[in-house]
Amino acid sequence: MPVVSPYAEQLDRIPVQERALLVDGAETRFWDYGSPDAATTIVMVHGFRGDHHGLEPVVAQLSGFRIVAPDLPGFGSSAPLTISAHSVDGYAAWLGRFMEALAPTGRIVLLGHSFGSIVSSAAVAGGLRPDDLVLINPIAAPALQGPRGVLTRLAVFYYWSSAKLPRRLGFAFLRNKGVVRIMSVAMAKTKDPSLRRWIHDQHDQYFSAFSDREVVLESFTASVSHDVSEYADRIPTRTLLIAAERDDITPVAAQFVLAERFADAQLHVIPGVGHLIHYEEPHDAAARLTTFLAAEPPADD
Repeated sequence: MPVVSPYAEQLDRIPVQERALLVDGAETRFWDYGSPDAATTIVMVHGFRGDHHGLEPVVAQLSGFRIVAPDLPGFGSSAPLTISAHSVDGYAAWLGRFMEALAPTGRIVLLGHSFGSIVSSAAVAGGLRPDDLVLINPIAAPALQGPRGVLTRLAVFYYWSSAKLPRRLGFAFLRNKGVVRIMSVAMAKTKDPSLRRWIHDQHDQYFSAFSDREVVLESFTASVSHDVSEYADRIPTRTLLIAAERDDITPVAAQFVLAERFADAQLHVIPGVGHLIHYEEPHDAAARLTTFLAAEPPADD
């Protein structure tokens, strides 16, 4: 039985429509929150193996914006990519075409979480031009070099094993509830038992909502083979980095190094939380985002 979200009441006050766009002949499903007439549209890109549900706790803390949250191709309710692999380049190109088809007006903010931070950064480095870029739990350095690189190597072995097994068995292994729970327990830092229970329930419900084994394997390879630092020096957009003190994928020191590589970036580190800022501290992330957007960017010379 699903566990009630601690953010459900806040989220319920925000109107939402489930919509779809054809991007390169494949359907991308997205959730459109708030007023379509809002002056600012925030497009949110979720992380690896998740879908739009993961960023809803952040959505729940925001008001006065239009927020568009697609499921990445091959995950959640969106069809896989049809003209490229599920690589960083493939997803970045898809994001640009999705934004073009969406055609939002007013101020455009692009927000990426975790793997979404890599995809969003690659898209902006490649020419996508939102007014602002926000990266939550940005992957600032290679995941295999992170504080818990051993766990990342175990994940590599897990996905490698899934690829070697017969298709049906490998697909089942990828969706194994025990493995999903181990991942969830490793990432959660909160001591609140009810919040931990809800986080595990979220992963149980949505962490295996992918179309096929190939999508997961391609995306995982992309997620551990790239990081935001590859793209930062080609990003002119005003950027906000929201990092975590106890992130097991990227050490805090690497976040400070990353921030220096952008033309214009602010870094905020949230204490006591790990790679699940969007679940454990969405109110803090939303407050920092709102403050960042409220500040007037410097005038061009």
